[in-house]
Amino acid sequence: MAIDPAGVRCYAEGWQSWSRTGWVRGASPALEPWEVTMRGRPGRPVPEGTVQGEGLLVVDPGDGSPVVAYAADVERERLDRDGVVPSVRARLEGADLVVTSDAPVTRTEHPGPVPALTAVGDRWHAAAGVGSLRPPPRVWCTWYRYFEQVRASDVEENLAAMDRLDLPVDVVQVDDGWSRGIGEWLSPTPGFGDLSRLVDRIRSSGRRAGIWLAPFVVGADTELARQHPDWLTGDAGHNWGQQLRGLDLSSFGVRAHLHDVVARLASLGIDYFKLDFLYAGALATGDGVDAGARAVRDYRSGMRLLREAAGPDAYLLGSGAPLVPSLGLVDAMRVSPDTFHEGGEDGSRGLRGRPSLVARAWQQGRLWTNDPDCLVARPGYRLREEWAQAVTAYGGLRSVSDRLDELDEWGLAATRQVLDAPSTTQSFDDALLATTLVEPAGVAG
Repeated sequence: MAIDPAGVRCYAEGWQSWSRTGWVRGASPALEPWEVTMRGRPGRPVPEGTVQGEGLLVVDPGDGSPVVAYAADVERERLDRDGVVPSVRARLEGADLVVTSDAPVTRTEHPGPVPALTAVGDRWHAAAGVGSLRPPPRVWCTWYRYFEQVRASDVEENLAAMDRLDLPVDVVQVDDGWSRGIGEWLSPTPGFGDLSRLVDRIRSSGRRAGIWLAPFVVGADTELARQHPDWLTGDAGHNWGQQLRGLDLSSFGVRAHLHDVVARLASLGIDYFKLDFLYAGALATGDGVDAGARAVRDYRSGMRLLREAAGPDAYLLGSGAPLVPSLGLVDAMRVSPDTFHEGGEDGSRGLRGRPSLVARAWQQGRLWTNDPDCLVARPGYRLREEWAQAVTAYGGLRSVSDRLDELDEWGLAATRQVLDAPSTTQSFDDALLATTLVEPAGVAG
């Protein structure tokens, strides 16, 4: 297609929640080696000098001609049956942009970038059977204050603070640190306390109980991996001091195990599940369209299994999740990397989550409720004011993650404001979405 080489830009949708996503000029940024596994799409490397979108590429020619969207067919039955999510690539060749795809896409023209993205979102909403979105709960999460050192007593302390401060928290969610190991979910961490008793305590306060789970990933050093090597698939990266492996979601043993884990947690009274590292359930064992399609089919089947085990009323939040394969299967979706990792609590590494959060604003209220990640409002986080503005403007799911008694006057007011604000579950209008069309900053992880 003819373009203005100086003005052309492309919106490239990333593979999963943590993938770099946004409007770029030139070529997609090169990935660090660790990002290839934990941010990229398995079996689909990005050729040098190419912009690559997973399921969606939008081209703004820059010369005033119509904006062109190349989008996957996400009709629910076809996605379940065929599992095909095309990789769409664009390469500049002189005054032309050559666009190719490894599977069929629908090509549409639009008067501008905003109409292009919103039209794709509306079409995908209908085709994937997203339906009416549930009102998202307001969440307090343990992660950004306690990390893996969380204890039941920490949660109980904050429950008391919520009552004392009259904060409108609907869900109290325990994050990573409550179980012994990745894949060994029903073995509690020594010293955490009694999970069942804690859930009862949360529910008796009039709130819902939530839990963090990374169901499709297993630590290579865990007992489960040693006992069931036949359950494991490919490399899923490195975390928690060990190599990670994916689970084979077509295996009867794996499916029975996952159903048992989630059903037993649900039986305690947990009905909010933050499902993390979900990309590990869609690791293609091989390159090419066929291998990728098998992975997507297995992933979607695995997600339906989790929904069945959690119960029809449970609220499912996806994170680190393949986006297009998750259509119609989650209530909310993380659309950006973590606010920070351990060691970055002072904000010195920048607002890591903002670029993708802003770029994916068009998905809010169309594909799911966008999760911007938690507000952190304590004085030690020096980017708290900028982050609060981004969470309020572009988020749908309202969540906070501080020890409440450590908040100063500003932090408590910001926390209350975010929790009190109505969730923007309606579609963004053109005026607001237009402000999200920005060049993505380099963000890793």
